[in-house]
Amino acid sequence: MEESKILIGIDFSVASKDVIEILIDDALDPSLFQEIARTNTNRPEILQLLHSHPDTPEDVRNSVSALLHLPTPSCSPTAVAKPERSKEIRTQNILQKIQTLSVSERLQLAMKGGREIRGILIKDTNKEVMLGVLDNQKITDTEVEMIARSRSISDEALRRIAKNREWLKKYAVVFALVTNPKTPPGISIGLVGNLKTKDLVILEKNKNVPDAVRSAGKRLLAARKPK
Repeated sequence: MEESKILIGIDFSVASKDVIEILIDDALDPSLFQEIARTNTNRPEILQLLHSHPDTPEDVRNSVSALLHLPTPSCSPTAVAKPERSKEIRTQNILQKIQTLSVSERLQLAMKGGREIRGILIKDTNKEVMLGVLDNQKITDTEVEMIARSRSISDEALRRIAKNREWLKKYAVVFALVTNPKTPPGISIGLVGNLKTKDLVILEKNKNVPDAVRSAGKRLLAARKPK
């Protein structure tokens, strides 16, 4: 799924200013700014946010200036070179803002936010928020694989991934689940049969996974050997 897809399903006309600010901090798609401006013509605080935000496209800034009855600058702010924000600083800013939100606001972001937001909220201490990231329609297979490999992730997230048939079509996700010590053995053992022989050899020697999973790999490996 493409990261640039518009955040379908979120009502920008009633979303809090804090949620909108975090979404545009994380935005990769210019049309998101247009949609927020279109749905908030009667909310001056949101229009002011768009007008002052360094990433707002020039055409959106100009339309917002008109709505706020502000003079259109002869030299657009976007025409002036902006200092580059490093990924670390950008992520830290988003993290600090997210920490001030309520659970319901974080859940909204988890289900509709971009990659940086998803990367932060998959570690959220609230289970619903954390699982909400996996319900995000924009989450990529690469992200799912990384989550499936993570040893710090909740086993509930691993269970959710294992229930998704589309994700289980990705070999990398299956391998990540089987070799993750946090994956419940009942799930891992059921997926061992999907591994390639060369990976069964690796699994057999992997002392980080439960004995039952290694034993299942060993039995399957023996069964695959020529008689």
